[in-house]
Amino acid sequence: MPTHPIVAALRGRLGTDVPLATDADVLAAYSHDRAPWLAHGAPLAMVAPGDVDGVRHVLELAAEHRVPVVPRGAGSGLTGAANAVDGCLVLSTHRLRPEPRLDVDDRLVRVGAGTLNGEVKQAAAGVGLLYPPDPASSAFCSIGGNVATNAGGLCCVRYGVTRDWVRELDVVLPGGEALRVGHTAPKSVAGLDLVSLLVGSEGTLGVVTGATLALTRGPDRLVTVVASLPSLAAAGDVVLALRDRPEPPVLLEIMDATTIRAVEELAHLGLDVEAAALVLVQLPEEADGAGAAGPAGVEDVCRAAGATEVYATTEPDEARALLQARRLAYEAFERRGLPLLEDVAVDVSRLPALIAAIAGVAERRGVTIGTFGHAADGNLHPVILVEHDTPAARVLAQSAFDDVVEETLALGGTLSGEHGIGRLKLPYLARQLDPVALRLMQQVRAAFDPLGLMNPGSSLPA
Repeated sequence: MPTHPIVAALRGRLGTDVPLATDADVLAAYSHDRAPWLAHGAPLAMVAPGDVDGVRHVLELAAEHRVPVVPRGAGSGLTGAANAVDGCLVLSTHRLRPEPRLDVDDRLVRVGAGTLNGEVKQAAAGVGLLYPPDPASSAFCSIGGNVATNAGGLCCVRYGVTRDWVRELDVVLPGGEALRVGHTAPKSVAGLDLVSLLVGSEGTLGVVTGATLALTRGPDRLVTVVASLPSLAAAGDVVLALRDRPEPPVLLEIMDATTIRAVEELAHLGLDVEAAALVLVQLPEEADGAGAAGPAGVEDVCRAAGATEVYATTEPDEARALLQARRLAYEAFERRGLPLLEDVAVDVSRLPALIAAIAGVAERRGVTIGTFGHAADGNLHPVILVEHDTPAARVLAQSAFDDVVEETLALGGTLSGEHGIGRLKLPYLARQLDPVALRLMQQVRAAFDPLGLMNPGSSLPA
C-alpha cells in the first residue's frame, strides 16, 4: 500500500527526533485502550511530539490533508475513547512531560499532558502538599488522559474530581492554533469557563498539552477502616449512614463477594472471602475522639449494620495494602476472563436500589457480575465477566450490560460517573441527554472542530 502523503509531510516538518511509526506491530499497540470489547481501526501512523510546536505541526497537517486525529494519553482508558479509526493519525502525548514546576506559596503545580498522576502526587508530597484526584490507575495514567475524561477515583467523596483541581489548560485546537485557558487565581469569572468545557471532552475539541493544577494540604495521618458485611444491602446501609457525617471520609469504597474473591485469587492479601461485601473507609486521624465523627463511630456504624469483622489501622503500609485490594479489582477480572466494565452513578440515596438492580440483572441473565466502586458518590463499576469467550457468551454479556444501563437510567442515574463515554457508551447517550442539550453539544464541537477531524465516532454522536 502506498504511503499517505501526510506521513512524508510529517517527517519533513517534525524532523527525525520525533517518533513517527508506520510499522504494523507498533500501530497495533497504539490503536486501542484497555476496553477489550471494542473494535479499532487501522491508523496511518502514530506520532508522538515532545513539545507544543510538534503538536501544532501535526494538527496543521491533519487539517491540510483532511486526516482524522485520535489523541491518546497513556492508554489506560476503559471506554475506547483512544481507539483508532481507519486512516487516522494517533497522536500520543506521552512525551509531553517536562519536570513538574511547583509553586508552594500558591499551592500550584505546572505539568505536561504526559506526566503521570502518580508523579504529580509524588512531587506534591515532596513539599508537604497533596494532589487529590486518585484514579485506581494513578501509577500509570497520565494527566492528559485524566483531563480528557474528567477522571475521578477513590477520594472523590472528599475532594471531588479532576475538573475541581484544574486551574489552567494549554490546548492545541484542530488546525494547529495553540492557546492557554483558565487562570491561576482561585476565582475568575472573566468570560465563559472554557476549562470546564475542555475537561471531559475526550479529545474531541483539541489536544491538551499541559495543565496548571491546584494542590492542597492533606491530613497528616489517616485512619483506614475495613468492614466485612453479611450482604450488599447491609453495605449500602453503611454508606448511607456515613455519607452525612460532619467530617466527610477521604474515601468510602465497596467491593462485593465476587470482587473480593477475584482480588484474593490474584494478590493473596488475606481478604475475608466469606464476606458478602467489604466496605473500605479512610478518614483523618484528627477526627479520632470526636464521637460519631471519629473512627470508633465508623466502627459502630458498621457493627450496627451487622458487620462480622471490623479492622482499623493508622499504619501507612497496612492502609496501602488494604487500598491495593480495591485498586486491583479490574485487573483481577482481566486475569479471569473478558471483562465488560460499567461505570454508572446514581444519587447516593438510590445506591441500595442500584446494587439490588445489578444483582437482579446477574440472576436474570445468568451471568457473573462483580461490583465495586466509589460508594459515597453513588458511582459503581459492575464488571460483567465472560470467562469462556464465545459469540453466545458475548451476546449474553452485552444484554446484561444493556440491562444495567436501563436500570441506572430508570433510577435517574447517569451512564458515566468518571470513565467517559468514548465509543463504549455512545449508543446510549441520547437516552440520557435532553435532545436540545445534545444538539447544543454538537454545535459546540463543530465550533471547535469544523472539519470533524478530532476523535470521530467518540464522545458525542455525529
